[in-house]
Amino acid sequence: MRPMIQNAYGRLMAKLLVLLCLGSALNSQAAPAPGSGPTPGRKPNIVFLIADDMGYGDLGVQGDKEVRTPHIDALAASGVRLTQYYANHPVCAPSRAALLTGVYQQRMGFEFNPGGAGPNFGLPVDTPTIAERIKAQGYATALLGKWHQGYKPEHHPNARGFDEFYGFLGGTHPYTADGVTQYNATDAADARTNRLLRQSTPVELPSHLTEALGAEATRFIRAHKNDPFFVMLAFNAPHVPMQTTRAYYQRFAHIADEKRRIHLAMVEALDDQVGAVLQTLKAEGLERDTLVVFISDNGGPQHQTTSSNYPFSGEKGSFLEGGIRVPAAVRWPGTIAPGGVLDTMSSGFDMTATALTLAGAMPAQGLDGVNLMPWMTGKTSTSIHDALYWRQGKRGAMRQGDWKLLKDAEQWRLFDLRADQAEQHDVAASQPQKLAQLRTLWNAWSAQMKPPAWAPLDKPGAPGASE
Repeated sequence: MRPMIQNAYGRLMAKLLVLLCLGSALNSQAAPAPGSGPTPGRKPNIVFLIADDMGYGDLGVQGDKEVRTPHIDALAASGVRLTQYYANHPVCAPSRAALLTGVYQQRMGFEFNPGGAGPNFGLPVDTPTIAERIKAQGYATALLGKWHQGYKPEHHPNARGFDEFYGFLGGTHPYTADGVTQYNATDAADARTNRLLRQSTPVELPSHLTEALGAEATRFIRAHKNDPFFVMLAFNAPHVPMQTTRAYYQRFAHIADEKRRIHLAMVEALDDQVGAVLQTLKAEGLERDTLVVFISDNGGPQHQTTSSNYPFSGEKGSFLEGGIRVPAAVRWPGTIAPGGVLDTMSSGFDMTATALTLAGAMPAQGLDGVNLMPWMTGKTSTSIHDALYWRQGKRGAMRQGDWKLLKDAEQWRLFDLRADQAEQHDVAASQPQKLAQLRTLWNAWSAQMKPPAWAPLDKPGAPGASE
């Protein structure tokens, strides 16, 4: 069995990152003094930093040589990096539904992106959200950025436990009215129908939405520094439309490919705002009282944005590793040691269960997610999950140990990820017993789920297909 927390290797990598990330990025995340920990009697603050469509290889700490992400790299070095973390779905809205509730989204019939779903679309009101549960424990709550969980009043973030909302309800939104743009007509038309809101009131597009979201997060943190808070900062970067400010565009003048240049600029803008949030926590003396989670909602759409899912095959929308295995890091100075690498399967709803446990809001039963703190603090090295499951209509997947099952209509494929992480060699024919065993388990899991509450898009190229 692989070691779950590779402390020696992790600490070495952390030291290398420190040397590479000198300056304000690391100064804002200085390690706590030995023995320091959370303020006695105070519940921890919780900050979720969510990238949109960021691939597994889209960070410097994950191996990308062109991208500049010193703040996220330093966040990972100062905590634990989760190398086998999975999104609960390969596209945005269903993945976020699992993160918001702590359960497989198929239990709620939330199986597809909305597209043309009509009035049925929305996170079911009878399933409590993380914000509703945490708010009941005395937390101030904010959703900043992308929602994508319904448009009707009962589905609005303010109706689902978030005290404050600054963002947009749909799956895409422009970044700036006066910048450098590259997107197709479908993406542009869809984005322009989606208004930016403060609570329920439309507001004007700022000079740069990524920077505005970071500023809203720092404002909220300062306003609630004396009480526990939960911030879900759901960036829309680096999701299409591909758009950046001229200032960020100029930072990558050495990149000849226009699409790649804009993508790198969008990622760096996101990284700068992660740095702004971390610096605010430091300035307000909140570092040791705050759990910070960084994740992506699904894999990168390489053909759209030049995102990287290296070393995996597949991309957003696919159940191959590149569509669902994404970057993830967690830090809590004084509680989680720096330089850790958690190398066992976890998923989005585990972040939910972890946050709910720390907030004292964990329900007695009913979640699919698991509290990750015993693994992230090195107190246990057992497997977190025996298996993880995915389903989207007639397609699906399952992972158990190093075995990966893929379902496409009536065709089943089997891969050994230990020997073939790029999923190039189907071993279903040579492993009939293992294939049959996993098919039985997947079918039993699928039978527990609800049928989809709305149909998928009829036309893959229709508005919303890239959400």
